[in-house]
Amino acid sequence: MSHLHCPACQGELDSRSRETTCSQCQARFQIRALCPTCRQELERLKACGAVDYFCNHCNSLVSKRAVVFEVSPLAGN
Repeated sequence: MSHLHCPACQGELDSRSRETTCSQCQARFQIRALCPTCRQELERLKACGAVDYFCNHCNSLVSKRAVVFEVSPLAGN
């Protein structure tokens, strides 16, 4: 998985949660995991420290390497 960068300052973002704050500029963002095939939001499955993704639309597991991440500002930024 490639690292996500803040659209405001290019600082690195933590993609492990749905909401994150840039450690450099303090801007807050929502991160959505999207299916590379249909662009629908993926369900995040967590078990024993591992994170996998499932597309309910395509009815298939999606490798975290193939996930498309969308970063958008949270209200109030």
